[in-house]
Amino acid sequence: MDLSGNAMAYIPIAMTALVAGGFVTLTMVASHAVVPKRGGKAKHEVFECGIPSEGNARLPFSVKYFMSAILFVLFDVEVIFMYPWAVDFRNLGSTGFIEMISYLAVMLLGFVYVVKKGVLNWSKE
Repeated sequence: MDLSGNAMAYIPIAMTALVAGGFVTLTMVASHAVVPKRGGKAKHEVFECGIPSEGNARLPFSVKYFMSAILFVLFDVEVIFMYPWAVDFRNLGSTGFIEMISYLAVMLLGFVYVVKKGVLNWSKE
């Protein structure tokens, strides 16, 4: 049983992970090294868009905001599932194509349901 052929197939993935991790590490280290380190009273004051804060900060958000956020995550995950399929598209053949079309059809049905329910309609009621 020769695993060297299978292990070699994962080298591009490992290299991508190393480059991405190295970039994040390098960026964080560089930002901490370059940023001026000044403190003071003004720096530690509450700042919110230049407007003095007034009233209670615990006001409830609209449910539509949360629904939009959840739908964004849902359809973002859809794209994450499509990436491996697109990478190995030729090897999956017609069976993989049919499976992806059925997956997209289910996602499209969900999107149509969301639009019909008016979840994305932000007009005042």
